[in-house]
Amino acid sequence: MDYPNEQTNIVLIMNDHQAYYRHGWDGGVKPKRPYFDKLAEQGVEFTKSYCATPLCGPVRRSFINGLFPHNHGHYYNDSKVSYDNEESYLKILKENNYDVYYYGKWHAGPGTAISEHGCEGFSCEAYGNPYITKEYKEYLEKRNLPEARHFIEHNFTPERFAEEGFFVDICENIEYQCKSTWCGEHASGITVTPEDTHESFFLANLACEKLEEIASSKNKKPFHLRVDFWGPHQPFFPTQKYADMYNPDDIQIYGNFYDTLENKPEVHMLDDNRLISKDNKMIVPSPLEWKEWQKVLARAYAHQTMIDAAGGRILDKLKELGLDKNTLIIWTTDHGDGLASHGGHFDKSSYMTEEVMRIPMAISYPEKINPNTKNDRLVSNLDLPTTILASAGLSFKNKTDSRNLFDAIDMNKSWPDDLFCETFGHGYKERIRGRMYVNGDFKYVKFEGQMKELYNLAEDPYEMNNLALDEGYADMIQKMEDGLQKLQSENGDTHVF
Repeated sequence: MDYPNEQTNIVLIMNDHQAYYRHGWDGGVKPKRPYFDKLAEQGVEFTKSYCATPLCGPVRRSFINGLFPHNHGHYYNDSKVSYDNEESYLKILKENNYDVYYYGKWHAGPGTAISEHGCEGFSCEAYGNPYITKEYKEYLEKRNLPEARHFIEHNFTPERFAEEGFFVDICENIEYQCKSTWCGEHASGITVTPEDTHESFFLANLACEKLEEIASSKNKKPFHLRVDFWGPHQPFFPTQKYADMYNPDDIQIYGNFYDTLENKPEVHMLDDNRLISKDNKMIVPSPLEWKEWQKVLARAYAHQTMIDAAGGRILDKLKELGLDKNTLIIWTTDHGDGLASHGGHFDKSSYMTEEVMRIPMAISYPEKINPNTKNDRLVSNLDLPTTILASAGLSFKNKTDSRNLFDAIDMNKSWPDDLFCETFGHGYKERIRGRMYVNGDFKYVKFEGQMKELYNLAEDPYEMNNLALDEGYADMIQKMEDGLQKLQSENGDTHVF
């Protein structure tokens, strides 16, 4: 693919915790995402995109350096691995005449995008809580807005959080404000203050102000603008405007909600959410009737629509200012969400189901990517940093695990028909190793010391029939095992089990 003579502007919008399988793929009610869909229509939507690993900290680290966790060593959210000996795509852009702006959630290791990677903008250390920052307070004062408040309808927040001093005052049927050092409550409800008090619109407005500065500046250096929303990760707190877009009764029973997990490895049972678990294991069948899950899903879908609207403000501002020309725009997420899947989970855990692993991803690049393109090649969000650098005519100096997605977009170029993903678990109570391999329609998952999994995704998209238990699939299992070990070797993964 040819690149323009002038260096490309690059915009990356990163959602947190959003599953591809929440797109109504089964014909049911789906979250409304008009801005994401419009971006996809203007370019390419990857319909088989996966996360490199299903946990915020490790995968966000992979976004920066193009390496799998087994190579960068950041296995868990609380890992403290230094960036001293790693390349950073943000720094590479900065060192090559780019102005680099970062707004939002960091959660990718020590420091922040501002302090460690030469960016301008706003971000918090670790997971963070924008609602307690001076920048948020100044934003509210400037616009004469109240602090965000939320009415709690369902509270799944694990008891261990309160024991650690977090979210101690959250409970159902009250108005609530998050004052903790991070804002990941396991809850759903309604934001009762104006939508602009929500973190997503706070970030979108900061980004739009920066775009206005860029457009009016005489300094026409290329720029990279990255906005990382905290949502639609729980808590699911849409305003009433977005909640009214969904009737809970219209949300049909999810295809694997009644999964008993009898033919799954034990990792699927790990769960410590209030209302649905006991002794750190899921209660099966779910103690909550589908009627209650419909209400939670309706809030989660509305939250996705609200995040879409916030991201849409950025896209509208780009167009309004004429900055959408010669600009690569990427919209994706870090990992998926297991909400109401496989027996009734809230959040995700260490399992590697499609709900958790498969993610939305769309890329627009005027005159470089044909519009209305659906691409079903197997790709990973690990490939994004290399792709971003390639659009600027740049690259990592050292070998990475990341590939150039422009090669996947160009159907005249070859692209692997298989894919490797990994997990080390969440690291809270148990240390887990899991590996996933996809080849064509088949998906193979193995956790160290546990039952293997094999699914034909074309025939069984809900992953209800574990073919690894069928002796008739011995040859296929061996084929998938050989393919997995080959990719593990190519990517320097020595954790073979």
